[in-house]
Amino acid sequence: MTSIGGAATPGMVDWNLAVATATRLVRPGPEVSRDEARAVVAELRRHAKASEEHVRGFTRLGTEDTHDTPVLVVDRPGWVRANVAGFRELLKPLLDKMQERRVSTPGGAVLGAVGGKVTGVELGMLLSFLASRVLGQYETFAPATRELPAGAGGGGRLLLVAPNIVHVERELDVQPHDFRLWVCLHEETHRTQFTAVPWLRDHLEGEIQSFLGETDVDPMTVLERIREAAQSLAGGRPEAEEDDGGRSFVEIVQTPAQREILGRLTAVMSLLEGHADFVMDGVGPEVVPTVSEIREKFQQRRAKGASRLDMALRKLLGLDAKLRQYRDGERFVRAVVDQVGMGGFNRVWTSPNTLPTKAEIAKPADWVARVHRKAES
Repeated sequence: MTSIGGAATPGMVDWNLAVATATRLVRPGPEVSRDEARAVVAELRRHAKASEEHVRGFTRLGTEDTHDTPVLVVDRPGWVRANVAGFRELLKPLLDKMQERRVSTPGGAVLGAVGGKVTGVELGMLLSFLASRVLGQYETFAPATRELPAGAGGGGRLLLVAPNIVHVERELDVQPHDFRLWVCLHEETHRTQFTAVPWLRDHLEGEIQSFLGETDVDPMTVLERIREAAQSLAGGRPEAEEDDGGRSFVEIVQTPAQREILGRLTAVMSLLEGHADFVMDGVGPEVVPTVSEIREKFQQRRAKGASRLDMALRKLLGLDAKLRQYRDGERFVRAVVDQVGMGGFNRVWTSPNTLPTKAEIAKPADWVARVHRKAES
């Protein structure tokens, strides 16, 4: 997702056209009556509120007032608009850098006049693909807009994508009320992570900006990447991911310095996603009666994926890496909690120096030895 936003520089991509295209192409979602839709929205809001207490109690993370991070129940077009705004805000330094390079490129003016429209449509196609798959999202770097409020003090917002939640609960044939609460527990954990650990947002943003600052890539290369993904989505090149070894957007722009930064970012994201999975399953048995059934069916769905085209796009966009983050991060959290308890695990939130490395995510005992031995010496 990050790399998609990176391609959409002002002038290189028509942002408004990208949003309009995604909104037009995205599937409408499952059929529900107006009363059913209102009931789903109301229930998700109740579950989001209830999840605060459940997550705080289980994680033992004290948080400041979370009212600075609103909960928004959105449809698929709403998710598209929210993410476009977030991308533009977070990736502005890279966008400016690419804009400067494009201006100095022969034919840059033509690319701006014509290529921006074309790439805007192709970007919209990718956003429409993703908009039907996300259940919920804590937007850490979300700018406030008239339609989509965000925390006034730099806080983010919690998005729950109602049609996707209803679609998946029907697809899995699970108890709707339990599934909705289960999803809320995961997303509320992310909100708790950032509200309880004040330095985390700035640290993560700093790492991302360092990664982007190291980027030195021809804008045409990135545009071609979007074009390949869009053509795959349209059925024009279903083998695109095999032509270059299945590299994702992120992998094609790495310098040696970026690889180091990306390793740290991968470790942090694995921690955050794995912690959320661990919490939702830990809280589950007490408040979600059918949590075992939900987890089993959901894991099968994650592992199975969808069509070959879906798998190709997930690889191209780097979404397969996100699935590994859930798995590896959850294993790390579980192993650490088993060894030193929840209080011992929570030392991970002390400072950037106590975050696990990518190697420690794979070997939790090494993190325990490093952090606890240092604290006790």
